[in-house]
Amino acid sequence: MKSTLFKIIGGLLLLALGVFLGRTLLSSSGESTVPMPSTLQYRNVGHSGDTTQVAQRKEFTGQIIEVKKGGSIQEAVKAANPGDLIRVFPGTYSENVYIDKDDISLQGVVIKGEWPTLDGQHKINDAFLYSGNGILIENFKIINYKGNGIMGQAGNNFVIRNNWIIDTGVYGIFPQFGKNGLIEHNVLSVIADAAIYVGMCDNIDVLHNEVFDSVAGIEIENSRHCLVENNYVHDNTGGLLAFITPGLPIKTAFDIIFRNNFVVNNNHPNFGAPGSTVASIPPGTGILIMAADDVIVENNIITGNKNTGITIVDLATGDPKANDPNSEGNPDRVVILDNIMFDNGNDPTGEIKAIMLTQMQTKGPDIFAYGGGTGSTIRDKNRYRTFGLGDYGPAQIEDTKDIKTMMLGAPVPPRSVTDQELGEITYYGVCAGCHALGTTLIGVDTQIIKDIYVDNPQGIVNYITKPLNLRDDYPEMPPQDYLSEEAKMAVANYILEMTN
Repeated sequence: MKSTLFKIIGGLLLLALGVFLGRTLLSSSGESTVPMPSTLQYRNVGHSGDTTQVAQRKEFTGQIIEVKKGGSIQEAVKAANPGDLIRVFPGTYSENVYIDKDDISLQGVVIKGEWPTLDGQHKINDAFLYSGNGILIENFKIINYKGNGIMGQAGNNFVIRNNWIIDTGVYGIFPQFGKNGLIEHNVLSVIADAAIYVGMCDNIDVLHNEVFDSVAGIEIENSRHCLVENNYVHDNTGGLLAFITPGLPIKTAFDIIFRNNFVVNNNHPNFGAPGSTVASIPPGTGILIMAADDVIVENNIITGNKNTGITIVDLATGDPKANDPNSEGNPDRVVILDNIMFDNGNDPTGEIKAIMLTQMQTKGPDIFAYGGGTGSTIRDKNRYRTFGLGDYGPAQIEDTKDIKTMMLGAPVPPRSVTDQELGEITYYGVCAGCHALGTTLIGVDTQIIKDIYVDNPQGIVNYITKPLNLRDDYPEMPPQDYLSEEAKMAVANYILEMTN
């Protein structure tokens, strides 16, 4: 009996000793176990039913550049060549990183809960700006910037994932004028405009993100072919938005799917910049569709939004100051399929409150439609409390399960820009995020810029390079001094020649 007991105890001691030695002698620091980003095998997302699965089209042949605490991410970008991977280790990096090369991947390395953190200290405007194609940005904590966490400026084939973005000013993640992109598994909060803002883009998937405590949660603006799925959107002023902003170069928004999202308790007070488009979003807005066409709302859980669950309006109602004759302002062919909606509209505000009082009701509806628009349908009108859906017919589809992704089956070829197109591309990719012709976004109306700098493109160039905050009612404009002199002069001339 004693012999057996000693054998058992001896065996346990040997097992514990083996585990200890194995962990001590054989474990790595955690650095070598960081997986190679799948996107380096290269993006061909559409070949799979899952956008996170990537068809391997070429082996990684680039260099791995490491940035450790005390180093500079921007210097690593300068040293990188297309195809290289930049790995950033835990530490605090207070810098603006501009990526104007193609096929550069930036991967944060998280070790024992410590993240590489970009801290703008409320002094720096942007954390990451990219204009290159094939950019990957993943595994970063980004805090305390004045403008943007991650902004794309006409870059295609991008992947932005697994980032933690807090209090980065106007926008959290903002791809502008890009095509074929994936935004997934990010967490964003305390953003003064839109946490995730897809502006003037095509073929974008926005998946598995959490956004909260911001003015707009996820905003699809003047964009086409977008899938917004499996996101947790809560405690914002407005949750999910699809709309047209007049005055922008791209005049349409269509083919957008909101599917399988949690849209919960979006009742945060609106702290958007006065006069901006999002400043007019009423607290308590679950989903807002304004002038966008062919939007499908399917299988979402929409609850606790005190104004309405879903609001569908035209531009004349939602943005009455808009003045763009080339923007068609009606939301056409909206499709409402099966959704779970309850406990919405308990404390309506503004126009919705006034309209509901005319119906002798004090509670807002699950779905509110007002203004123009044709061809819209709903699967089962009777399962929701609705207002203004009298012209909605029965939906002609049951679901969108055959649509797995809006991304393309192969990367978009690199954009070729002629000298004549340089000003237009620069305006689309850089300026149009904050400026529109005939209306106010974040910055001053482009028409006012035209009026101030008549026949003086060099004046615009000087301001772009070193802006002064001359208006108390607008936020400070960040310098765009990273642009080439050719690009600055080209965009200055383009602005002066613009018409709606």
